[in-house]
Amino acid sequence: MTETGKAAFLVGPRQPHEIRDVPLPEVEPDGILVRVTAAGVCGSDLHIWRGELPQSISSGGRVPGHEMAGRVARLGSNIRTDSLGQPLKEGDPVVYAYFYPCQRCYTCLKGQLYACPNKYGKPAASKVSTPLNGAYAEYYYLRPGHFVFKVPDDLSDEVVAPVNCALSQVIFGLSKAGVRFGDTVLVQGAGGLGLNATAVAKDMGADRVIVIDGVKQRLELARQFGADETIDLNDYPTPEARVGRVRDLTSGRGADVVAELVGLPQAVPEGLSMTRVGGTYLEIGNISAGATTTIEPSSMLTFSARTVVGVITYDPWTLPVALDFLVRTRGKYPIGKVVSHKFPLDKIDDAFQQAEWLNRQGDQTRVTRAVITP
Repeated sequence: MTETGKAAFLVGPRQPHEIRDVPLPEVEPDGILVRVTAAGVCGSDLHIWRGELPQSISSGGRVPGHEMAGRVARLGSNIRTDSLGQPLKEGDPVVYAYFYPCQRCYTCLKGQLYACPNKYGKPAASKVSTPLNGAYAEYYYLRPGHFVFKVPDDLSDEVVAPVNCALSQVIFGLSKAGVRFGDTVLVQGAGGLGLNATAVAKDMGADRVIVIDGVKQRLELARQFGADETIDLNDYPTPEARVGRVRDLTSGRGADVVAELVGLPQAVPEGLSMTRVGGTYLEIGNISAGATTTIEPSSMLTFSARTVVGVITYDPWTLPVALDFLVRTRGKYPIGKVVSHKFPLDKIDDAFQQAEWLNRQGDQTRVTRAVITP
């Protein structure tokens, strides 16, 4: 009898997910079958669910989700260790990149694996066809060419689930932005990415971290994650007021590094205005195709000599660094509080409805991070 696992298929924008039984794939010699233990609802998953990335919904549906952790269910015959050479066996907890740099293109050859234009495709080394390529399922097939890392036993699934997205994304992004000891870092948005970015910036040596959001519960959590100052959108309702507040907090200069982690185009010109002359603007949140904004290049870029860094995903070295961060800072930051709600797989539609934040900025009970537990 063919073994199967349950998976949630997204068939159309804002449509109910279809729970289907899917045959488990035959594991290739260099592949790994993972039993998913926790899968987060990331902001980009909400973009896909809304239909803002229509190319991400294929005919017949697809299994979405990318932020996840799990345990080794089956190892390919050639796999003995993780990507750092640590012994790996069935049952071990693991975290892994959800993308596959091809390592056969100009960008990869330049050492920019995070920017590989082919990283979301099926690796050439894999011959297996399976829909188990998304987080919202009982199993995930880690294809040949993967990067996988064993997780310390004392880290919980809920803490580890955001590692391969939110945490690694901001570690890599802030590193690319060049955060230095003594810097002032401003974080636009106190969701999963923003909270992680707050703690990471402090750990990297930032002297002051300022966080902007419109939900008081999130701002309180941001302070627990190391924010020195918070700006409530309700208290400063216009971009001019918020920019003025940032200037007041930075001796009129603006922040050394500003990180956009909201996903709204209108946050970009505001964030650039909060960045000091010669500073760096880190863009991570905006991924919706066709969403635009307007800036004045002369004042915001040229004469102010600001640097703009756009980052999507990360280089694989970031994953073990993220795990080390969780171990090293255990008890310092309430990382586990990022996950505010948990749902079984058959309640995935409830998870998305409650995680949706668009047009709900005044809702003080909004989810910080929802996690599916297949």
